[in-house]
Amino acid sequence: MYVVLVNYTAPLEEIDYVLPDHVAWLTRQYEQHHFLASGRRNPRVGGVIVARPMARGKLDAILATDPFALQHLARYEVIEFSATRTAPELHRLNEALTH
Repeated sequence: MYVVLVNYTAPLEEIDYVLPDHVAWLTRQYEQHHFLASGRRNPRVGGVIVARPMARGKLDAILATDPFALQHLARYEVIEFSATRTAPELHRLNEALTH
């Protein structure tokens, strides 16, 4: 699984202009079961995405279709990790990762 740190490289005015397209892109990723969680960073310098386990190349291809990436408004730092423990609320996720 992955944690993706999205770092804005453009002023917030430009980010806000593209934000509806980015939100629609996020919705598609959830519908395709690629992402588990996402949200803004505080302070508002970017966002965070938690992505399901997949081949790294597939994740890179998905991120390349983000409107923020297409318009060169953000860069992405991808951190891969293996969840070996989870809170009880995430037990189902942890079971899926170990099988």
